[in-house]
Amino acid sequence: MRINVRKILALILSAVMLIMMVSCGTAEKETSASGTQSQEAGTTEPAETDGTPFAEESTEAITTEVPSSEAPAESSSEPADEPEKTVEKSGDIVILYTSDVHCGVDQGFGYAGLQAVREYLVSQGDDVILVDNGDSIQGEPIGTMSKGESIIDLMNQMGYDIAIPGNHEFDYGMDTFLKLAEKAEFPYISCNFNYKGELVFEPYVIRELAGKKVAFVGITTPKSLVTSQPKYFQDEDGNYVYGFMQDETGESLYQAVQAAVDAARAEGAEYVIAMGHLGDEAVAIPWTYADVISNTNGIDAFLDGHSHDSNQIIMKNKDGEDVPRSACGTKLNSIGWCRISKDDEVNVGLYSWLNGVPVPKFLGIKNEMAEAVDTAVDALADTLNKVVAKSLVELIINDPEVKDENGKPVRMVRRAETNLGNLCSDAVRNQAGADIGFSIGGSIRTNIPAGDVTLGNILNVHPFGNALSMLELTGQQILDALEWGARAVPSESGGFLQPSGLSYEIVVSIDSPCISNENGEFAGIEGERRVRNVLVDGEPIDPEKTYTVACLDYTLQDHGDGYTMFDGAKVLLDRVKLDNQVLIDYITESLNGVIGEEYEDPYGQGRIVIIE
Repeated sequence: MRINVRKILALILSAVMLIMMVSCGTAEKETSASGTQSQEAGTTEPAETDGTPFAEESTEAITTEVPSSEAPAESSSEPADEPEKTVEKSGDIVILYTSDVHCGVDQGFGYAGLQAVREYLVSQGDDVILVDNGDSIQGEPIGTMSKGESIIDLMNQMGYDIAIPGNHEFDYGMDTFLKLAEKAEFPYISCNFNYKGELVFEPYVIRELAGKKVAFVGITTPKSLVTSQPKYFQDEDGNYVYGFMQDETGESLYQAVQAAVDAARAEGAEYVIAMGHLGDEAVAIPWTYADVISNTNGIDAFLDGHSHDSNQIIMKNKDGEDVPRSACGTKLNSIGWCRISKDDEVNVGLYSWLNGVPVPKFLGIKNEMAEAVDTAVDALADTLNKVVAKSLVELIINDPEVKDENGKPVRMVRRAETNLGNLCSDAVRNQAGADIGFSIGGSIRTNIPAGDVTLGNILNVHPFGNALSMLELTGQQILDALEWGARAVPSESGGFLQPSGLSYEIVVSIDSPCISNENGEFAGIEGERRVRNVLVDGEPIDPEKTYTVACLDYTLQDHGDGYTMFDGAKVLLDRVKLDNQVLIDYITESLNGVIGEEYEDPYGQGRIVIIE
């Protein structure tokens, strides 16, 4: 099935319910199980992947950036009073999906734009369902300060039909998430999230849409055990009681997915749509979307999240049949869609918006969700807008020069040194008085702009509420930690270590010698190390010597990102100050309220050298 791109351009504008047309651009692309993509510039045939999660054949929707950041005059998405018209049903099913919103309810399309898109599709006669693939309730102050409750309230008002838990749904604690799941007016599903072997949620749900039975199967990444707080999945004795069907081979996960798919088919499902929070990160193998697709059958389309990519890929399942996989990035810069036509064709793609001005502001959308989001955001505005410091430079997480093939920024903080990584690591080292300070790339979430630095800026950098700790570690433990943190380079890892008081090299031509246990945690080193020339305060590290090391408790004490090599170390400071307060105190006290030119180079100060 091909979609006329002019119709898609009209979608974003008409989606605001017949407002004045303005100069803007977007395009929809389509990936079908037959391997065809429809784009404004023509059509391409993406090659089939070999089952690896890094297929170069993936392509992104064509998106034209708006030439002006000035928003047009506001208009309302509420239509003028007219006689109610009967909408002729198209016979098509449209599954709109979001993923990794991370509280960005007023960014990109925003919930207001999402409502407008849904209303437009309904007006065209499509049977529309809205689902979310996880990591919605955490990521910005509106989530942090309400422990996710404000986001669940907005999702309820938005009218979500189904959701799955991502790894960051657990960041406020298991009890809090389970209470939020009860408050949700939509079901959470997951075929592999379990408590002592028993599923916490239903593995799938079936909805009748346009006269057809469509099953949705939820899949949550086993990396949740180490990418949220590991203690939240443990009992008081430190034993894991919650799990995600994880093992070293991936077979337990594949069997759980296959069992859910088969059960849904047996119950009469004509289509099975996988809702995954798996992603394509190398550190997640054997639990990536590609691993699951290539080891299962019966899935008609795989809607994915977790790695913040927006790749649209066709790959083979274990029977050699084509399965389209779609991901929609983060912060609502794209809305994903899966269309099941009345002729039984299954296609997936994106509505994308790359302009810096959010859709609701640019188009002046005024609807119920715009009002609800504005109310929720305004309630925090005075507190978050308080200026706490000033920065003479922009501190970054993304490469300031390099863009990916889709024109989107390349995230750098999880694979290389950045000036913001330096600042955060200097802060923990300074505030603890340690020999060495570490921050992990996954705990550093957004840039700090040049100019006034607000409380909101700081909370956005560190939204997790982790606490500062300091341990006494041997040089060998530090070497093992560096090796573990560098295991995915040049790919991303949330556990990548940004250092202070220490420098090191990574030889990427050497395969990582790290081995992990069934939970994805560090289990030892086998083979040649890729981390070289480690210097502490300019001197070679001594494996036998002890050093004081400051970092957040998530990494040092809670096995976050799988750091187990610190077990048994002497604790010198035990969770003494929250992460955002550490950063505020360092800037206001030690830097006298000004982030200066020592942090000017976005690529850092040569603390990490990548040797190709």
